[in-house]
Order: sequence, then C-alpha cells, then structure tokens
Amino acid sequence: MHNARRLTRAFAILAAVSMAGCDDAPPETVERIRAIKPYYIIEPAGGDVRQYSGTIAASNTSALSFAASGTVRNVDVNQGDRVVEGQVLATLDTEPFDLDVEAAQSQVSAAEAEFDNQKVELDRQRQLHERGWVARARLDQAVAAFEAAKSQLDLSRTRLGIAERDLAQARLTAPFDGVISTRNVEPFTEISQGQTVFQVDSDDVFEVDLSIPDSVVGRLSIGAPVSVGVPTVPGCGCAGRITEIGASAGAANAVPVTATILEGPDGLLPGMAAQASVVLSNDDGPRGFLVPLVAIVASDENAEGYVFKFDATDGVVRKTPVQGDGSVSGNLIGVTVGVEAGDIIAAAGVSFLRDGQRVTLMGE
Repeated sequence: MHNARRLTRAFAILAAVSMAGCDDAPPETVERIRAIKPYYIIEPAGGDVRQYSGTIAASNTSALSFAASGTVRNVDVNQGDRVVEGQVLATLDTEPFDLDVEAAQSQVSAAEAEFDNQKVELDRQRQLHERGWVARARLDQAVAAFEAAKSQLDLSRTRLGIAERDLAQARLTAPFDGVISTRNVEPFTEISQGQTVFQVDSDDVFEVDLSIPDSVVGRLSIGAPVSVGVPTVPGCGCAGRITEIGASAGAANAVPVTATILEGPDGLLPGMAAQASVVLSNDDGPRGFLVPLVAIVASDENAEGYVFKFDATDGVVRKTPVQGDGSVSGNLIGVTVGVEAGDIIAAAGVSFLRDGQRVTLMGE
C-alpha cells in the first residue's frame, strides 16, 4: 500500500512536468548560413591566345612635391625605403614660414582694430545724421570707410590662413603605404613649389600596361585571363586578368589595356619588361565563358541548366538559368547565356542550395 502511494505521487509529478513542458514556446529556428566555394567567371569559352609586350607598373603611384618653395632641412628616407601612410619624408626650413605666420597675425590684429574703429565711427555718424547734425555725404564716407576696413580684415585673415597652410605643408608625408621609387632631393637645397622630389609606388598590387591593336581589342573583355611572364624574375608566370580597356586608340592604332597581376612573386618592380599572353574571344559564333561542370544544376522544362550566382549586395545566391554552346574543356563547359565576366557562382554543393539562400564565400 505504501509503495502504491509512492508510484501514484511519482506519476503525478511526471504529468505536471510534461504539462509544463507543453506550455513552453518552441525554440526559434536559426537559419544556417552556408559557405560556398566561389568560382569567378573570367575565362572565355574558346578563343585565340596572343602575346603582347608590356611594362610592369604599380597599381598606385604618386609624384610628391612641396606646396611652397623653400630650403630643404631634412630628408628622412632613401630610394627603395618602404614607407607607411602619413610618414614624414622630408621637411623644409620652417623659420620663413613661422615669420610669415607672425606677420600675418599682426596684420589681422591691426585690421581688427581698424574695423572696430570704423564700426564705432559709422554708428556715431549714423546717429548724427538721424538728428540732422551732419550731411548725407559725411555718412556715406563713414560707410565707405567701414566697408574698406571690413575688406581689409577679410584679406588679412585669408593671408593668415595661407601662411598657416604653408607652415603645415612644410612637412611632406607619404599619401599611402608603399616604396620610395625615386628621390630627387638633398638636404640644404632650394626647391621650387611643385617640383617633384619623390615618387611613391604601392608595393602590394602590380599591373601590366599593354598596347593592343585596335583591330582585336573588341575581342577582349573585362575579367579575361592573362598570363604574365617577366624574363628577369624567375617563377613569373603570373596569373592576371584584364581590369581596364581604353576607349580610344593612340600611336600605331593601339589601345591601352591594363591587366592586374593577381599573385605576383617577390622581385617584381615597376618598369620591368613583361610578356603577356592574352585570350581573345572568337569572332565567329557566340561568346561565352567556361564554367565548372559541377556548378551546373540539372535542366528542367524551363532551361537547359542553372547556376547559383552570388549576389554580393544581399549576401544570397540567385538560381540563374544558363545556356551552353556544347563546348567542353576538361571539367569546364562553355556557357553563352546567363553569366558575365566578373560573376561569382557556387562551384560545389549546388544540390544543397536554393534560390535566395543566404551564403558566404569560403575564405572571407
């Protein structure tokens, strides 16, 4: 009898716990953001490979000069030195600039005093004129004197601002991280305003400047792959892609084209001679791009196949219909409709993706 009571009490407790659990709200479902392996659309489906001579250039370069003339007091860097943004490269003798600031401050003080005097005089002449004690001509003279004092004050303040700016710009600083590629200045020499004293080149990304005949430039596209070789740098077959195509032809009917080197080896320097192998799309037939076979989703009644294109703005993939040209190169297939140079598509696991699904790119 005693054991029966214990069992009854245990079942009652279990029932109460179960009922309490039924009242709890179901846990919120957290959307899993899948990381996708990206494939960048850059390689044309078919085409001719041509070689062109070019020159290695820094992706960012700047010729530096002082904004004012003066005597160089210090030069703190040498050619080949690495610098960081804001680092002081050279300094002018600041004594003349300090004197200019002091003189300009004195002119401002004198102009302010004259302005105050003329303002008081104008107020006095206006009151006298209202009482009829002075002629209108006398008031006009006071107004003219006040306006002249005001203009002189504005001018002196402007001169002070220029003097202070020249003093601040007596120090020349690096505009970005890079390398001093050229130094054309020595201490204790006179330099002129605007005279180039340094050239700073960025050292993180390099480009190749090419001149492509206008007869074939229409067969290039932004993002097209480029193989860059530099004879004096071992191991540079460097991979790159076209990032700029000029809009007009220059000398010898050549159009300027720029290709960015994606991963350059150590030893690349601006000005080096380079050979670039460029892929030109075929003139005959539709133009397309190579896409991995594993990136293609099976066809249905609406399209030959689909890819999941990454939408960087919304951070999602869009299921996009594609059409091929039937060409196959290894594990890549030619696609003529649905993708463009620069697109990013999912290169694996497409069977687990859906239209509009939030994703991130592997490695980011």
